[in-house]
Amino acid sequence: MFQSQSSKGMLALAAMGLITGSTASLETCESSTPFSCSSSSAEPTCCFNSPGGALLLTQFWDTDPSTGPKDSWTIHGLWPDNCDGTYEASCDSKRAYSNITAILQDQNLGDLVDYMDEYWVDMNGDNEDFWSHEWNKHGTCINTIEPSCYSDYKAQEEVGDYFQKTVELFKTLDTYKALDAAGITPSTSKTYSLSEIQEALTDMHGASVYLGCSSGELNEAWYFYNVKGNVVDGTYKAVETLTDSGCPKTGIKYLPK
Repeated sequence: MFQSQSSKGMLALAAMGLITGSTASLETCESSTPFSCSSSSAEPTCCFNSPGGALLLTQFWDTDPSTGPKDSWTIHGLWPDNCDGTYEASCDSKRAYSNITAILQDQNLGDLVDYMDEYWVDMNGDNEDFWSHEWNKHGTCINTIEPSCYSDYKAQEEVGDYFQKTVELFKTLDTYKALDAAGITPSTSKTYSLSEIQEALTDMHGASVYLGCSSGELNEAWYFYNVKGNVVDGTYKAVETLTDSGCPKTGIKYLPK
């Protein structure tokens, strides 16, 4: 079972140049705070993610057109899920932004933007629009990073936190490497079974993963978590997928980029 250690993760990102500003000024959460999705009666607070209590780190494997490095999957987004496979979307039009690059650069996160330009890539070449879509549709629905949860809130601070956390999680989930270690490599001729792909990624994540296919070609992986505390500083616990796979049981293609 994977549990992120926020302080170590933030220090590691800082060492790689992905965090150059100050850490979040979010409300401190008590150790007794329950994991999200653990109680249907618990009220949303700055320390309890609800109703979007399950958090999904989602990834793409795009081949037509190809996006990102040939030996890496790319980021799709970080999504809150209502603990049952349903979700809310576009929760705050007042915080819907179309200038994500400028927001991050204003927070001294230019290196993060550079990383995103390589690993959080739009298949049509419009990364800015893609990032805005992910923040506006999903980021605004994460209640533990609403402006009122910050003790010394700076405008759009939660936007930087959202993108930093997404990248931090992505870096712990190397889908390409996990598949490669299991002998599952991109090929124009070989095919794989759903069970062997699932086993390889479950071994890495600690819980089952949603796998998505298009015309029998593997192209998505979603990793589910419950979170103890807020989404930035909280402890992440791997949990089983809430969504049935969108791939056939056999004959799955994993095409090279």
